[in-house]
Amino acid sequence: MILIDPPLWPARGRVWSHMVSDVSYDELHLFAADLGMPARAFERDHYDVPSELYEAALLQGAEAVSCQELLLRLTKAGLRRRKAYRPRTAGSASSSG
Repeated sequence: MILIDPPLWPARGRVWSHMVSDVSYDELHLFAADLGMPARAFERDHYDVPSELYEAALLQGAEAVSCQELLLRLTKAGLRRRKAYRPRTAGSASSSG
């Protein structure tokens, strides 16, 4: 099933939704391509969908869910890919003194 959360995420002068699959990445990529999404909109485990495509995603069959439900179902499906942890290096920490 394709899931999409509400367009609540501001970035680059627009507002965005997250779109995932709780079945497979293949399902997600096919759905996104049919929606006209560029491959560059995919990040680790989701597509960033501009608010102007939200209704089209719903009409195409995506299920509207809350942000929490989207994350829960993505994680439960074993498809969640977290950002890699990058420890701070000595040169990247800001000094307070």
